[in-house]
Amino acid sequence: MTVTIDLSRAAWLGPAAVGLLAVVLLWLLASRLRRWLAGRHFAGHDLAAMRRRWEEIEALTRQPGEMGRKMAVLEADKLLDYALKSLAMPGNTLGERLRFAGYKWPKLRQVWWAHKIRNQLVHEASYHLDQGIAARAVRSYRAALKLIGIL
Repeated sequence: MTVTIDLSRAAWLGPAAVGLLAVVLLWLLASRLRRWLAGRHFAGHDLAAMRRRWEEIEALTRQPGEMGRKMAVLEADKLLDYALKSLAMPGNTLGERLRFAGYKWPKLRQVWWAHKIRNQLVHEASYHLDQGIAARAVRSYRAALKLIGIL
């Protein structure tokens, strides 16, 4: 009596088990990351302070002259950075935090151009900030702050 084992049917079990295990592990990691990101919220006093700060930024935009516009863009950028730090977004700079936060809020990537305007203000002494560009940048920061739940 000869016993024969058909290995052609059993050969796929090894790779299938490894694939199934990989899918389960990826699903667990993704659900953990989603819970971690969703679990961060602003404290009430922080939220009120950030909203007051935004009102001050909007007041800067109404000041005559270019300096008010420049300060409004710089302060809006700092407020967004503070908000993302409060949400425990990793990174050493706002740019790094924006990259990470873009995975949770894809529309947050639209504030990149305003951040680039801010960088030009900081790094180029002769940069002239047009009133229309400043207003658009501040609106972009406002949209980003609304998106993450500040305003």
